[in-house]
Amino acid sequence: LDGDNVRHGLCSDLGFSLEDRAENLRRIGEVAKLMTEAGTIVLTAFISPLRRDRERVRSLFPHGDFLEIYCEASLEVCESRDPKGLYRRARAGEIPDFTGISSPYEPPINPELRCNTGEDPVEHNVDQVVAMLRARGILPA
Repeated sequence: LDGDNVRHGLCSDLGFSLEDRAENLRRIGEVAKLMTEAGTIVLTAFISPLRRDRERVRSLFPHGDFLEIYCEASLEVCESRDPKGLYRRARAGEIPDFTGISSPYEPPINPELRCNTGEDPVEHNVDQVVAMLRARGILPA
């Protein structure tokens, strides 16, 4: 489940305030829960700036069924990878409530997996995720 795609439909009524971000994550957490209950392995890609919101989504799942993967990259790296020009616009004051610029970001304290996407190649990060899923019996060895 991709954050941009969800915002075009299910969450099209939400903005980017901290309250709206919390509701966006709650909704996608509920969708992910329904999908896992139907037997689907669900991977989500969302900017989740606050720990409390991530923990709220985690609480929807049985213990061990929510695996937080922290895709770590410095703000400098994020800005250098800005295909939509959003960081530039946020720095210019054109986009309010922009995570990491004018709105807070709290990195995870104990994610199940930490991928250094700022330094490691994509293939290495993918291998880390697949290895974790295999080690937990989610994917076959």
